[in-house]
Amino acid sequence: MTIKPAMLRSGDTIGVVTLGSPLAPTTIQARINTLQRLGFRVVVGNYAYDAQGLVAASAQARAADLMGMFHDSDVRLILPTRGGTGVIDILPYLDYAYISAHPKIVSGYSDISVLLNTLYSYADLMTLHSLMLIDFKMETPAYNFNQFFTAASTLDSPRTIVNPPAMAPPVGLVPGDVTAPVVGGNMTSLVGSLGTAYEWITDGKIVFLEETHEPVNRVYRYLTQLLLAGKFRRCAGIVMGQCTDCAVAYGQSYDDLIRELLVPLGVPLLTGVATGHGIYKAAIPIGAMARLNATASTFTLLEPSVTV
Repeated sequence: MTIKPAMLRSGDTIGVVTLGSPLAPTTIQARINTLQRLGFRVVVGNYAYDAQGLVAASAQARAADLMGMFHDSDVRLILPTRGGTGVIDILPYLDYAYISAHPKIVSGYSDISVLLNTLYSYADLMTLHSLMLIDFKMETPAYNFNQFFTAASTLDSPRTIVNPPAMAPPVGLVPGDVTAPVVGGNMTSLVGSLGTAYEWITDGKIVFLEETHEPVNRVYRYLTQLLLAGKFRRCAGIVMGQCTDCAVAYGQSYDDLIRELLVPLGVPLLTGVATGHGIYKAAIPIGAMARLNATASTFTLLEPSVTV
């Protein structure tokens, strides 16, 4: 059974870590100030402010920072500063048995996706595809904060993912009504796990995907690779999030790819869900049971992502 972490309450401690690419120290500090103004205590990993080329620090150092937050009994939420690249490097150095025995909320998206899915697979931990530290700023839409705090701080259930009024509602392209756990996240991050010990498992699952800043010809490669790797062969359903700033290539759009590559599979398919890199970010717990009713164009989370 999937393990749920304890909910986040006012005054709790948040652990900040940099698990992939570095983020400017001034930005990290500004976002920490926001968390503190919201009433949270903050502890910062030893390497959170570091920069070592493409990544913040060595894989062992970044993994040690993450494990340090699991070992800190005061920490309720582990919040990566950002994604970027390199998160997969830390996976061999994590103690999944300890994580399973000491569950905490882990939230993020982008390259954090590979960590979220690995913690679900290896530690049976329900994780949260939602905000990172970089999102805690005044300009972040209220929708994003409402989604995050509803998922992290309440037991509200069932919870239907509804796009904000500024967006069109999700659209079901292949009808069907299925109930299964949710896995997925950023396409680039998850494609990078293929052929490794941390390859994400999609059999019997609702597969959720989103992407950003990739031309459509590259997204075509990613979807084709996932198809050839069998990631859609035995999945229960597919939820496609946005492809933010994904340029048209050879006259083909992201929506064209979905219709060409995914609709013919005949699997229940919903598109246009507010996600990840878009302006509006739904909070989707990885490992939670969900109902995808593509006939009615709805996606409903059937259980809370936290516990008391």
